[in-house]
Amino acid sequence: MIGEDADEDRISIVASIFPAYDWASNLIAGTDSCDLTLLVDNGVDLHSYQPSVEDILTISDCDLFIYVGGESDGWVTDALDQAVNEDMVVINLLEELGDGAREEETVEGMEAEEEEGEGALDEHVWLSLRNAMTLTGAIEEALAEMDPENADIYAENLDTYREKLSALDEAYVLAVKEAPHDTLLFGDRFPFRYLTEDYGLNYYAAFAGCSAETEASFETILFLADKVDQLGLSCVLTIDGSDQKIAGTIAETAKEKKPQILTMDSIQSITGEDMDEGTTYLSIMEENLEVLKKALQ
Repeated sequence: MIGEDADEDRISIVASIFPAYDWASNLIAGTDSCDLTLLVDNGVDLHSYQPSVEDILTISDCDLFIYVGGESDGWVTDALDQAVNEDMVVINLLEELGDGAREEETVEGMEAEEEEGEGALDEHVWLSLRNAMTLTGAIEEALAEMDPENADIYAENLDTYREKLSALDEAYVLAVKEAPHDTLLFGDRFPFRYLTEDYGLNYYAAFAGCSAETEASFETILFLADKVDQLGLSCVLTIDGSDQKIAGTIAETAKEKKPQILTMDSIQSITGEDMDEGTTYLSIMEENLEVLKKALQ
């Protein structure tokens, strides 16, 4: 858990995921009125994280708590029930998106979940720069209400950060427009639905974004390998932390040219060391853009 020692006179902000932590960090830049804490900083995937007693205590008396709000956050209800700060402001990112939140989907060729939750929302909202523009606005609004003396700074920081998000979004639009292909193929879980919808991309994948499956059937491997051949794809994609076995098997099974295996970062397993080395939400999304350009060639 990364953060500063709490001060009673300062606003205590706790974020459950790195993107929200990094967004908040940009919004409070230039002020000295906030303590910011990231709960998950040891590389644990969002889907398998369970809070420690220390984490629960950190949440219980914070002033602003930011979390995703999907099925993986089932522990949050109990944590908030134990809150000692009755004035705590809570931001549920999926709720903030409203109609922009999407349900998990199973596309052609994808392994179906044995116990798939009906209507489960896709949690990976941060993998859309356009969602980030909306969600940073919700965080800025909460900060301005809690700390009106610094409201102008939060507003200015939001404008500056949104300009960076918008510029990168335009770079994605241009890259997709200039690419000869419009389909991504993942030999892995697929957490990038929000991103592909933003830019009108199609996709195939072995598993849905929140799938707990790790083994793909022969039928799935063959289907995806055939798609590589049919569409003339030069790359099979994986996400960070993958052992690349499924992607490798798909590549080997393809009958035409052997595709390259590339990795897109789902920003779910950021460590304190990554942050010390300068990793930011924008830097990862910039790296993902470069991978996307190669994958669409």
